[in-house]
Amino acid sequence: MENKKIIIYQVLPRLFGNDNSHCTINGTIEKNGCGKLSDFSSKTLNEIKKLGATHIWYTGIIEHATQTNYRRYNIRPDHPAIVKGKAGSPYAIKDYYDVDPDIASDIPGRMQEFEDLVKRTHAKGLKVIIDFIPNHVARQYHSDARPETVVDLGADDDNSYAFSPYNNFYYIPHSQLHGQFDMKGSAPEPYYEYPAKATGNNRFDAYPNISDWYETIKLNYGIDYLNGGTICFDPIPDTWLKMLEILLFWAEKKIDAFRCDMAEMVPVEFWEWAIPQIKKKYPNILFIAEVYNPNEYKNYIFRGHFDYLYDKVGLYDTLRNVICGYESATAISGAWQSLGGIEQKMLNFLENHDEQRIASDFFAQNPFKAIPGLIVSACINIAPMMIYFGQEFGEMGMDNEGFSGRDGRTTIFDYWSVDTIRRWRNGGKYDGKLLTDEEIKLYAIYQNILTLCNSEKAISNGLFFDLTYANVNGWRFNEHKHYAFLRKYNNELLLIAVNFDSQPADIAINIPQHAFDFLQLPEIDSYQASELIHQHTENVSLHPDKPTNLRLDSHSGKILKFTL
Repeated sequence: MENKKIIIYQVLPRLFGNDNSHCTINGTIEKNGCGKLSDFSSKTLNEIKKLGATHIWYTGIIEHATQTNYRRYNIRPDHPAIVKGKAGSPYAIKDYYDVDPDIASDIPGRMQEFEDLVKRTHAKGLKVIIDFIPNHVARQYHSDARPETVVDLGADDDNSYAFSPYNNFYYIPHSQLHGQFDMKGSAPEPYYEYPAKATGNNRFDAYPNISDWYETIKLNYGIDYLNGGTICFDPIPDTWLKMLEILLFWAEKKIDAFRCDMAEMVPVEFWEWAIPQIKKKYPNILFIAEVYNPNEYKNYIFRGHFDYLYDKVGLYDTLRNVICGYESATAISGAWQSLGGIEQKMLNFLENHDEQRIASDFFAQNPFKAIPGLIVSACINIAPMMIYFGQEFGEMGMDNEGFSGRDGRTTIFDYWSVDTIRRWRNGGKYDGKLLTDEEIKLYAIYQNILTLCNSEKAISNGLFFDLTYANVNGWRFNEHKHYAFLRKYNNELLLIAVNFDSQPADIAINIPQHAFDFLQLPEIDSYQASELIHQHTENVSLHPDKPTNLRLDSHSGKILKFTL
């Protein structure tokens, strides 16, 4: 069966639709404004689809802790000392059964607004991804929207035990929380928690510091970390049952995928138990895991039933280093080979909300320097590709928004507006009038590459052949700056070559006999190949005894198509 290649557009609704060009550092929602779910109109969704997207990951849907007061809507306020930023982190969940009020135009109707967004997205032929945050919750977690049959997390805990398989949280008995951070914030009284609960990043004492996930508390899946990691999975831990209910609640809203935050901090046994139950009822739903330990990859795919895992410590880190000139392009071969056959199960990306923007001072400074990395990331295999909103325009992420600071990332903690997205939207016109020529040019490259991912079957469904080994020490091929590979589907062959160097290059690519045998290629002395990125034809050879000559501009690539 032919599959579409998944192209994910990650976006924070809180930021996407905010048109305020004069945001102030640490500004409130009243001062800085906030994007809404309704900003994703049919026209907007069309524009996102035009870029080549098949899925939209709406980041920050579920209600999280915030410094904005929604008491009049029967939402309990959070103590400001344990909220990061005025808006709060979308990963400090306050109510698993509710939509965040910040992104609703009509706050009492916020769940209906989300359901309408799902319908609008589906009507445009796009699929919906939302976050599931299984490892931790906000320190003052309280669900006011849970179904009557659901007992709130922690409500029945016996907090005299540091660990009990019947508890939802871990406790530090007889200890008050004494965080090594400002425990008062803008409140008249300091935050009080007794007994202290363990912090989300596996901190089992009462003294989390500013670099900890101090605003969150760790959920208990039946592992006693304080006693050598003893496991208590029989009977099924209470937290498992509650989290299964939450997954089913959102799956029923007709979403298409869960991106599971820090999935490897939750035992694989939970996923092994829960995901098949969700898939039995919703067979087409996908599960994407944020994992960073390559030793656990196969465990989370084959035991945990995840469809895709983040390829962060492999392909992302490698491409970032090659783009910045810290590593040889030969490392790209090592990155995919180290996966041992599961590369089609990895999610490729060059940006997301955790990573620094390509155009920032901390990464490449110039978004065009990443074009060869984009081509490799998108075209090297049939795995999904993800881009982060604004990446397609070279968004710099160099604002000092507030809690986030000037760190090369677009804030997830503050009320803010994303400069390139705001100018692109220009009140919903999407006419590009406020964009620079360079931004328009970059967008065109992204659109071309991302749409090729599904218009070319060789990319979405084809075989892959890495040409690096046949070109090491090549006379006119610098394996440290150049990378080339083949993709083939039926009678269509793509030769893909990129140049990470700041200098243009006339390269000669050796295509070994093994490639001709493996891919069953004919030998061609002269062929008018279509070049798909720049849309022209080039006369090249396809022969094991004769190199294929190409000219590559600096920081660029070519995709040559042969119809055999």
